[in-house]
Amino acid sequence: MTGAVLWPEFTAIWPLVKTPDGTETTGMGWYGLPLLNTVLLLTSSITAHFAHIALEKNNRPQLKAWLGLTIILGLAFIFFQIQEYAHGYSEEMQLYLTSGIYGSTFYMLTGFHGMHVTLGCIMLIVMFFRVLKGHFTPNNHFAFQAASWYWHFVDVVWVLLFVFVYIL
Repeated sequence: MTGAVLWPEFTAIWPLVKTPDGTETTGMGWYGLPLLNTVLLLTSSITAHFAHIALEKNNRPQLKAWLGLTIILGLAFIFFQIQEYAHGYSEEMQLYLTSGIYGSTFYMLTGFHGMHVTLGCIMLIVMFFRVLKGHFTPNNHFAFQAASWYWHFVDVVWVLLFVFVYIL
């Protein structure tokens, strides 16, 4: 009964776009930038895999190309996430951190993920410079493999976020 006293008009729906003080906002749709970012990250996972295969085959030109493309796709994801935040904070959408549970959850989850993508991009850039210096061989490349695993993990987490934050 406490809920009825604190917020009598509460309706259990997701996304919860109405705050107890009556402020209404809009949930971020799954189409547009979120869908583009999903395609970018899924594609970057494929390019990272091809870079790893090229390393195992000791094909340095392909390794550089695939790893460079992976980095570009990761940086594009970050750029478009910033654009998505600008859209969310616009007068049209009014999706703020203070927009109730949906706004704070949206920015916390996607922001935390964006931080991990940024960290993953930094790791991949370091691996790229190490590749340029010839640091890895087909039999000795654990650092590259660990960065690749991290990148794939970040991609899988995004797919889950895309489903639970944007679609459901």
